[in-house]
Amino acid sequence: MKLNELRDNDGARYKFKRLGRGIGSGKGKTCGRGGKGQTARSGVAIKGFEGGQMPLHRRLPKKGFNNIFRTEFTVINLEQIQQAVDVGRLDAKQPITEESILAAAIVSKLRNGIKLLGNGELKAKVQLELSAASKSAEAAVVKAGGSLKIIRPVKAEEQPAA
Repeated sequence: MKLNELRDNDGARYKFKRLGRGIGSGKGKTCGRGGKGQTARSGVAIKGFEGGQMPLHRRLPKKGFNNIFRTEFTVINLEQIQQAVDVGRLDAKQPITEESILAAAIVSKLRNGIKLLGNGELKAKVQLELSAASKSAEAAVVKAGGSLKIIRPVKAEEQPAA
């Protein structure tokens, strides 16, 4: 290969189409932009416009909303409590609180408290103090011989004035 034989691959260079050079060129007068009006101007992008037809985003029904007042719990299951007791991360003889669960690294964040769900089996007799629990989880804790105390976090507007 010699330097004077180097050349681009076929199709690598695009030949620029010359616009506005007479009607015979096929791209004369309006240069392929159509007639006058808004879309003939530069910088126009009519987002979602479908030629006067009702746009898709307006044809579809509105659904749902985000409740800004919801309480968002960190969720744990019975089996996670049982595993932590078996391994020795939680002491079954002491009351198990949200802080002790966080210290045992069963959850990484408390959010608005911890909610206990009834997935898995609980064999240990434990005393739990959590923000919320499902009915199946409550029944499983009582069946294992333990107790469950629901402690609701006090919101700022509910606190008594000192």
